[in-house]
Amino acid sequence: MAWLSVSFPSDAASAEPFCDALLENGALSASIEDADAGTAEEKPQFGEPGSVTTPGWDRSRIVALFEADAAVDAMLAAAAAAAGLSAPAEYCSETVEEQNWVQLTQSQFDPIRVSDRLWIVPSWHESPDPAAINLILDPGMAFGTGSHPTTRLCLEWLERTVRPGDSVLDYGCGSGILAIAAGKLGAADVAGVDIDPQAVSAAVANAERNAVAARFCDSGQALAGEYDVVVANILSNPLRVLAPAICAHVRRGGKLALSGILREQADEIIGVYAPWIALQVADTREDWICLAGVRS
Repeated sequence: MAWLSVSFPSDAASAEPFCDALLENGALSASIEDADAGTAEEKPQFGEPGSVTTPGWDRSRIVALFEADAAVDAMLAAAAAAAGLSAPAEYCSETVEEQNWVQLTQSQFDPIRVSDRLWIVPSWHESPDPAAINLILDPGMAFGTGSHPTTRLCLEWLERTVRPGDSVLDYGCGSGILAIAAGKLGAADVAGVDIDPQAVSAAVANAERNAVAARFCDSGQALAGEYDVVVANILSNPLRVLAPAICAHVRRGGKLALSGILREQADEIIGVYAPWIALQVADTREDWICLAGVRS
């Protein structure tokens, strides 16, 4: 069995109503992507205050899935008419063959060796080193499987930094991988916060699977307390906006690490955090860096 994937450009205002109309007129699925994804013009979307004023992308791309024998031209025209929009002048299409998607997805994720004593292991794999600290983590909706350079940088920093009994906060926890690693490295008090409720749910489930006691909440809930170690693996724009909030949770003498930062963004982020913590480049991987410092 096969399906037909169709994609075409759209502006931000039209993308969502067009997707809704496509679904009402026979499309099996419809999604909106950044038309500039993977280029210098890519515009990540965040939920933090001040990060975006309007959702979506000015240069969007709609991707819709149809039955292989669907009358795509007629369905696009019907959807456009229903949404009060113009049908796309042209579109790209490709055939999507049926596959065992579960098996295909699992085959793309093997255990990841972070260091001599730290591994990330999907639940369907045996651990290559049962004596190591093994983080059992499957890819899912929340960011953080350990494969991205920024996650690796933070894991390596935590391994060098966390001491038994430390309190640790994972700010922007995603899947909870950094909080879970901190717990397995000996932290006694572990917490995580994320703007996405789905990420919080994923982090809770992942911590339970790893037998790590950790508290997770979404950013709509009050987060109190200061910590010995705070790590934030997000991106430069929310790191700028959230600098006062993040630093407020680092105790005097406590340590902070930030990642999700490109090399050329380092000086600016160092300047933003200078009123609270003097940051330095702790490590680099590919085009990404990890900044770290101690609150004096």
